[in-house]
Amino acid sequence: MEEQKKTADTPVTEVKEEKKSSEVGKMMIKMLIGVVLIGLGLWAVIGWWPDLVTVFKGCIGLFLGLAGLIFIAIAKE
Repeated sequence: MEEQKKTADTPVTEVKEEKKSSEVGKMMIKMLIGVVLIGLGLWAVIGWWPDLVTVFKGCIGLFLGLAGLIFIAIAKE
């Protein structure tokens, strides 16, 4: 009887270990993809820095206008 219990428990333990290793593998792939995307983002910012500055300068007026609208909306309350 005890031998049957041991063989019955063994597959459950193996399944749990496989599940843990599967979760670790998925996490490692997600981490690798995240690191690659961060690297590509940094490369894009550095490579297109002059264009990024131009876009930022172009958006300053819009940001200030929206900030003014928000302050007016808050003041009315």
